Amino acid sequence: MRNRQLLVVGEAIVEIMRPRPDLPLDETSDFLGPYPSGAPAIFASVAARQGTPTKLCATVGRDPFGGALLDRLRRDGVDTRGVKVVETTATGVAFVSYKRNGSRRFVFHPGAASHLDEADLGDAPERAQWLHISGSSLAFGEDLAVAVMQAAERVRSAGGTIGFDPNVRSGATSPTMLQRLHRLASLADFLFPSTGELESLDLNSRPLLERGAIICTTLGRDGVDVAKTGSIRRVPAPEIEEVDPTGAGDAFAAGFTAATLGGADPMEAARVGCGVAAHNVKVFGPMGAETDETKSYPGPTSS
Repeated sequence: MRNRQLLVVGEAIVEIMRPRPDLPLDETSDFLGPYPSGAPAIFASVAARQGTPTKLCATVGRDPFGGALLDRLRRDGVDTRGVKVVETTATGVAFVSYKRNGSRRFVFHPGAASHLDEADLGDAPERAQWLHISGSSLAFGEDLAVAVMQAAERVRSAGGTIGFDPNVRSGATSPTMLQRLHRLASLADFLFPSTGELESLDLNSRPLLERGAIICTTLGRDGVDVAKTGSIRRVPAPEIEEVDPTGAGDAFAAGFTAATLGGADPMEAARVGCGVAAHNVKVFGPMGAETDETKSYPGPTSS
């Protein structure tokens, strides 16, 4: 019997970032962090802060970074019983630098994030009403990639809903990864790509829309385009002072998903998502926004 839980499967890592733009990673300088991160973990954190029962299946090391992740997730209300703590591998880490044009550079150490396998999912896929997946999880090792793919197949077989954010850096896909991304897109009811991402992955939006999927293309400061069969409508983003854009797309998807599960139509859900994402980028750290800054934020009014 499904328990109306939102299930998220993927990586949980910490992020260590440069304190200002244009500080490259190959020079000696300051860092900020560690900040709890990982696209699926960010999504789970934000969705739980919206009041949505949310379970995360992920893996961390038994170390201070893993402890910081678990503390933040639990504080935000995430069900962490699906987060496995491993003894032999350190928690995954991403080092990040930004340029003033908005581009980013990463150095990843996957660590424990790659140690989740299908057996760790238990019966969570069969119990989930909605599964959210990030394509980034497919790059954290074969065990996690297989677990993600099996979670999607099992949720679909059980009649659940699937949300999918491709979230893949340009040029970072192998043939196997690309095949898996295409399969996830074919299973998804809701997709959350950034501008040009579907095209870069050779994914045609038309057949996705024709089978009934809704595609929310995030446009950064310009908001989001919500596409369904026969229509595309734009929802503007609030004007805010951006501090750290990491996780903005994850926050949008989480706000959209929470609103949809609460009964909102796609346009209203997109307004909520834009508002949640705007609050999320006003502080350092992709999970740094306080609960009362994101919960049930109504977003801007679309014209």
